[in-house]
Order: sequence, then structure tokens, then C-alpha cells
Amino acid sequence: MKMPVNVSQTDFIAALDSFALIVGKEWVFTKDEDLFPYRDAYSPLRATFEDRSPSAAVAPASVDEVQSIVRVANKYEIPLYTISTGKNLGYGGAAPNQSGSVVLDLKRMNKIIEVNESNAYAIVEPGVSYFDLYNYIQERGLKLWLDVADPGWGSVMGNALDHGVGHTASRFRNHFDSHCGLEVVLPNGEAVRTGMGAMPGSKTWAQFKMGMGPVLDGIFSQSNFGVVTKMGIWLMPQPEAFMQGVVTAPLYDDLHEIVELLKYAENSGLAPGAPELGSPLLGISNYVKHLVDAFYEGPPQLRKEHVDLIAKASVGYSADLQRYGLNNKIPYWNLHLKFYGPKKVIQAQWEAIQDLALNKIKGVGFKSGPIQTDPKKAADEWTFYPQDAGVPNMDFFGMGTRAGGNPHPMRGHMWFSPVIPQSAEGILEANSVFEKAHRNMSALQDIPIWNLRPFALPAPFFERTFLFILGFPITDDVAMNKASIKAYRTLLDIAAEHGWGEYRCHPEFQDQAVGLYSHNNNSLLRLSETIKDAVDPKGILSPGRYGIWPKHLRGDKK
Repeated sequence: MKMPVNVSQTDFIAALDSFALIVGKEWVFTKDEDLFPYRDAYSPLRATFEDRSPSAAVAPASVDEVQSIVRVANKYEIPLYTISTGKNLGYGGAAPNQSGSVVLDLKRMNKIIEVNESNAYAIVEPGVSYFDLYNYIQERGLKLWLDVADPGWGSVMGNALDHGVGHTASRFRNHFDSHCGLEVVLPNGEAVRTGMGAMPGSKTWAQFKMGMGPVLDGIFSQSNFGVVTKMGIWLMPQPEAFMQGVVTAPLYDDLHEIVELLKYAENSGLAPGAPELGSPLLGISNYVKHLVDAFYEGPPQLRKEHVDLIAKASVGYSADLQRYGLNNKIPYWNLHLKFYGPKKVIQAQWEAIQDLALNKIKGVGFKSGPIQTDPKKAADEWTFYPQDAGVPNMDFFGMGTRAGGNPHPMRGHMWFSPVIPQSAEGILEANSVFEKAHRNMSALQDIPIWNLRPFALPAPFFERTFLFILGFPITDDVAMNKASIKAYRTLLDIAAEHGWGEYRCHPEFQDQAVGLYSHNNNSLLRLSETIKDAVDPKGILSPGRYGIWPKHLRGDKK
């Protein structure tokens, strides 16, 4: 067991005894087998001394118990690392940034406090998963959709606080933007509510974000300034129908018009669902079912001539490859658009998209799926990606499993996800930069990084930007994992040189990633540290989360 930093064994035992009096002895965990779930199952440091691990864990069942635990932690200066359900795999899981911390596990706080069908919102505790909220809505026959992350077992609140994203209409996909009002336990044990929730007897907690005065909600996301115990979240009114349409373009240079069409379709509201970019000619599909199938069964088989032409392309292009596509009627690019609403509106929106594309792209093609009305049937039959219809599942975790299409043993993954401009130029520059990095970095040569070669198309989850997502595999090979860490760190620096920063990352890289937001001598980080010192002078809450360390640890991070 790793002890908390700078805490005596006597104080540690006294704190654990106090925690047991608050929550019951059965909800304080200290044995190695009980603490195993609080390690990072996808750790790039697995099987090394540096792998992060807790000293204990405590699982409260109410906000009152959270307050009491925080007060005890203050008394004995015990670092607490807060998790919701601990399912943030690929971004650190349940493991603390600082080894020896006590994990504050909020999974028992799993009440769905309210779901309002008329005003389309819910108020939930941190232990409520997407499955929980979905089942609650279905059991009551409410005409609401929730926007879900790819793995349905994650916390609705936890994903929002870590800036997670989903798949339905744009106004709901950015999960923190969709939140409305928080209840937070501060490091001194005091509970505060933000927005309208701060008014006793408020009738509009989850309906009006701002309340009166400064909007403080944002400082509790990707931070360690408080323990969020309740959150309002906006839900999507169930649409009458939904449909997917595909626009195809034949030429490499059509990428500009395809991206411009994507932006207009989404920002104007013509096609509000999560768009996807693909390239049939380059053998690229970002459709999750295809990605999962590729791991289970292997990638789609292309003719050898086609494969050889792709291999010879530079930044995704060669004249011979383009000619091959034209001769064989294989589009260079495709754009998947999703529509929600009344059937007549969907049809009109799709016709408007086609009119726009016909005026911009010579040789453009169109294909539409059926207009559907039953999200569960569509999800079960995969005629529409389940998450695009607000239906949670776990299929995404097929990626990375040991299967026919992925025979090498893997123990997880971690994501490298810089934010790049939403433009064709941004896509081409990112590919050029990272392809050059791949050629020049020996550490990258033997790592099967997902999506890096021969060309990568970004994810348009967020409005007005792209995420250039690369996946690093985690294995049982310590040397390969170390090479992945080195490569990841190098890519962080390369991305920053081009003005691209991470939106979210694994704790192993958070200090470096946050440090690259370095305008004016890291004034943003220094502001966060000032807030940390003011609200948490003993530094007990989640030390190191997203690069925010308490004063006494800033020279000794970890």
C-alpha cells in the first residue's frame, strides 16, 4: 500500500477510522484486492513502480457524508481523489494523479433526482450512468433522448465534467455545455449551488444556467476545486424521425468544399447530428460499427492494386490513386450527415443539402438511409449508430480487444486528441505534420498507432473545430509502453508548435499538456493555482488533476 504523501501512519489510521464512522466500515477499502479497481486498467505505466495507485478508497452515499469526509480529510491533510463511476478509461480510469491519495468514490450516489419531460432536463447524482438514465426514461415512457458517450457505463456527470462529448444534435453533444446548475462540496466541507439552484426553493435549477452574478460552473470542470454532487443536464426532446444522408465527392481537392458543406450544414441547423468524414478511396471509415468490426474481423479487403496506390500516396494524394478512384467509381471523400425532426422537415433539409452540394462539387453523389422512427429498433439492427439515436451500449469497447482483426494482446488504449481548425487546410496540415513526425521519430516506428497512417480524418464532435484523434495501444510490453509515452510527449510538443492543444488527456501527460497553454508565462495555470490556494489551502482535493497542484507539491509533483 502506498501511503499519502506527508501523512503519518497514525494520522492515516485515525482518518480511516473516522471515514468508517461516517459511511460504515464496509465502505472503506484498504485491502489490495479491494483497491485493484482503483488502479488504471489502461495504464501506460502498468507493471512499473511509477504506476499510480491509491492508499485507500471511501464510498459515501450522500452529500452529507461527502461533507463529513472532506472535513476529516482537512483535519488530517489526507489527499482525496474524486471519481464518479471510475470508468474514464483511456484518460486514467479511477487511479489518482498522485499515488497514495484516498479515492473518494461517488458511485453509491446514484439517484436520479428529477426528469422533466416538458422542459427536457434531468437532475442527477454522480453515480448515475448513461444506462441508468436511459432505462429510467424508457421505463416511464418519457419522450426524451439523452446524448451519450460511446461507452454507456460512464457517469453522465463525470463525462460532462471531463469535457466529454456525444453524438446527437449539436446543442446536446458538448456535455458540459449541456449541463445546467451544480451542487458542489468545497474543500472546507461547505456545500454550494451554482446558478438558479443557489436560490432556496428554486423552480428553475436545471432550466436557466446563469442565475445572478459570476457564472462559476466552469471552474469545477477538469479541476480540483470541489466535489460535484448534483448536476442538471439538458435532454433532447424525442424527434418524430431521424435519418442519415451521405454526400460523396470524387476529387482530392473536393475536401475543401466537403468541409465547408459540413460546417454550413451543422452551424445553420440543416443537419444538426454529429457529422462524420470518410474516404472510401483511402479505405477510411470513421463509422464506429466499421471500426469495431475491423478489430473483430480485420479491415475491409481492398484489391492489391488499390492498396499499393494508397501506400504510395503523399498526404493522402497521388494522381494515380485519384485516377483509380475515378475509373472504379470510388469517391475520394464522403460526408455522413444526421437529421432529426418531423419527416417532412428531414426530407426538406436533405433536399437543401443536395442543392447546396450540387452547386459546389462537380460529380457529387448522394445516398440516404431510410427515415426511421424507432430508435431502439434502429440501434438493435445497426441501421443507425445507436449513440446517434441516444441509445447507450458498450460496442465501442470492441476496439482494442484481442480478436481476429487484432491478434496482438492489448491491455487498453490512450487517446491523443489535439484540437485543430475546422478546415481542409487544417486536416492537410495536421496530416503532413504528424506524418513527418512518424518518419522522423524512431519511438513511433514500432507502435501501431490507430488512425495515423496513411491518412487521418478528424472527428467533428465539437462545433467549429476538429479533434485529430490518434489512439496509442497499451500492452504488457513495458518497453513498448515507455516508447508510447515518449512518442506521446513528443507529439504534444509538436502539436503545440502548430497551435494545437489537447482538449483532454491521460494524467501521465496533464502537467505537460496544461503547461503548453503557456500564454503570458502560463498565466492561465497561475490563475488556477491562485484559486486552488484560496479554496483548498491544504491541497486535499485531487492533487495534480489537470496540472493543478497545491502549493506544497508544486516542486514535487507525484
